[in-house]
Amino acid sequence: MGLSAMIVGLVLFLGVHTLTTQRALRSRFIVSWGEGGYKIGYSVVAAIGLALIVWGFAHYRATEWREIWPPPTFLKHLNVALMLPAVILIVAAYLRGRIYQAVKHPMLAGVKLWAFGHLLANGDLGGIILFGSFLGWAVYDRISLKRRADPGGPPIAVGGISNDLIAIVVGIIVYLALAFAFHPVVLGIPVMGS
Repeated sequence: MGLSAMIVGLVLFLGVHTLTTQRALRSRFIVSWGEGGYKIGYSVVAAIGLALIVWGFAHYRATEWREIWPPPTFLKHLNVALMLPAVILIVAAYLRGRIYQAVKHPMLAGVKLWAFGHLLANGDLGGIILFGSFLGWAVYDRISLKRRADPGGPPIAVGGISNDLIAIVVGIIVYLALAFAFHPVVLGIPVMGS
């Protein structure tokens, strides 16, 4: 039940995010539903998908766990180390500064780093499906950005180093919240000290 729910969630969440790469199809939805309707529909489908992913993965870990290979402890520690730059990169996508300019697509770089690190640290079927799906989507989306003539949205002003400092501080706070609150409380997965 949990694994199936997670897979449905992945199809919804990554499917709607993949829709943005299909510019002609996306435009048809916007013409049919209006921009506001499209954004509402997109947000609702993404939120339902994300909820199913989180609930399904937690349920899978509690009741359906299937180990494929046992990852060595050092890979789990490596994953914990990779998550800090991954979270900072994701925050830097919204607080655009020099990090954004250097990386160009910090959101996708952060998602790839997050997914890759979690693939290293999780040798179970659900983990491989979950993190492999996100890694595959991020690689696909980055390739599609290189091929797209349409930038996808209005340009957002890029700030200076102060945005980078804020991104680093916020990234550290989010990293700690994920490690000490989200993973142990929501998913039942202790991260630090394990």
